[in-house]
Amino acid sequence: MNISTKTLLKSAALALTTLSVPAMIASPAAAQSRTSIAVANYEGAVVQSQAYKNAIEQIKTTYKADIDATNARATALQAELKPLVDAYNTAVQQPGATQQTVQPQAQALQTKQQAGQQELARLQQRVTLATAYVEEQVAQKLNDAIRAAMKTKKVDLVLQPQAVIAREPYVDITSAIAEELNKTVPSASITPPAGWQPGQAQENAAQQQQPAAETQQPASR
Repeated sequence: MNISTKTLLKSAALALTTLSVPAMIASPAAAQSRTSIAVANYEGAVVQSQAYKNAIEQIKTTYKADIDATNARATALQAELKPLVDAYNTAVQQPGATQQTVQPQAQALQTKQQAGQQELARLQQRVTLATAYVEEQVAQKLNDAIRAAMKTKKVDLVLQPQAVIAREPYVDITSAIAEELNKTVPSASITPPAGWQPGQAQENAAQQQQPAAETQQPASR
C-alpha cells in the first residue's frame, strides 16, 4: 500500500461524496437541447484545483515521516499476511472443502487484515485529517464554482457522469469548474484547527440555517 498522490486523491474523491451539491436531473424537455446540457465530475474539479494540488504537495512534505512509516508498515503487513493467505488457499483447495472446514483459516486471515487496516489508519491519521481539511476548504466554494461555470459556458443543466450513458467530450465542464475554484480558493491550509473533524463546516452551516428558517415560518393562527 503506497500513500502516494494517487492514494490521497482517491481518499479525497471518497470523502467528497458526502458534499452538499445540488442534484440536477434532466427533464424530457431539457434533454432535447444539445447546447444547454453539460456533465461535470465535482470531485474531479476539486482535485484539479490548484489550491488542492499545492496542498497535497505540502502534505507529502510536511507529513513525510507519517507517510514513510505507513508505507513501511504496509509492506511488512503484506509479508505477515502471506502465510495466512497461503493457508487459506490450501484449505480451500482440499478435497471436500466446505465453509466450515476453511473457517479457521478464513477467520485468522480476516482478523489479521482488520488489525492491519486499523494500524495503518492510526499511522496515517494526520495525513487523512489534513487531506480532509483541504478538501473541505475547497469544496465550500464548489456550488458557487458550478454556477459560475454554468454561466460562462451558457449551460442550463449539469449532470454527474454516472447519470449519463453517452456523451461528447465537449460537454464536460469539470475543468471550467476547477478554473472557477482557482479564482475563489487560491490556497488551502493543511493544518486543521484543534478539535476539527471532517464535515464540521457543513454541520455548522446547517445549524446556522435552521434558526433562520424557523423565524421565517408564518405564525400559526
